[in-house]
Amino acid sequence: MRIGTWNLEGKWSSGHLALLQSQECDVWLLTEVPTAASIPGMVAHRTGEPMGPKKTWAGIFSKVNVITGPDPHRATAVAHCDGVRLMSSVLPWRSCGTSWEGSTLAEKISGTLASLREHIDEATVWGGDWNQALEGHDYVGGLAGRREIVDLVHDAHLSVPTRALGSASKGHRSIDHIAVPINWDVVGAHRVRAANEGHRLSDHDAYVVTVD
Repeated sequence: MRIGTWNLEGKWSSGHLALLQSQECDVWLLTEVPTAASIPGMVAHRTGEPMGPKKTWAGIFSKVNVITGPDPHRATAVAHCDGVRLMSSVLPWRSCGTSWEGSTLAEKISGTLASLREHIDEATVWGGDWNQALEGHDYVGGLAGRREIVDLVHDAHLSVPTRALGSASKGHRSIDHIAVPINWDVVGAHRVRAANEGHRLSDHDAYVVTVD
């Protein structure tokens, strides 16, 4: 099974579709998903609240039918398939503004995770743009948020194969992640450069985790 995540940055073109299809994922946990986005052969569930005029916060695209929602947070999409809960989330970042509850970034992350915690367990695949490096220096998150996320995935018995991967920012670890049940056999995890003919498709690279 191949699981991917990518922040599309609200953009869509034939190049975006080609990159998604080239990875042959069974599930995509996408963020900043343009309303025009569609992947042939996959069903989609998106967050109900828009992130902007032509994009939603998150979406789940799957090759098999899923049971959707309810979504626990405006920036998290949830679907269920064969006893597995799929979640795609955008988490707060340093400059995210006042639309997130809390006066500090740590409070905003803590409040968001509080709404998600009861939905994340050992039968969950959780991914998306967490806006948080889980090791090394962090440019958009903070150490308090890192600790909360690490504690949450630990308590839920999940592993995060993407934590050590690089990003589009040289020398910076990924802030886009995929967490899977710790008892799943992770065959591989890799970063996909989000570019087409030398032009960036998004300011985020894509990530794919293969599990057995």
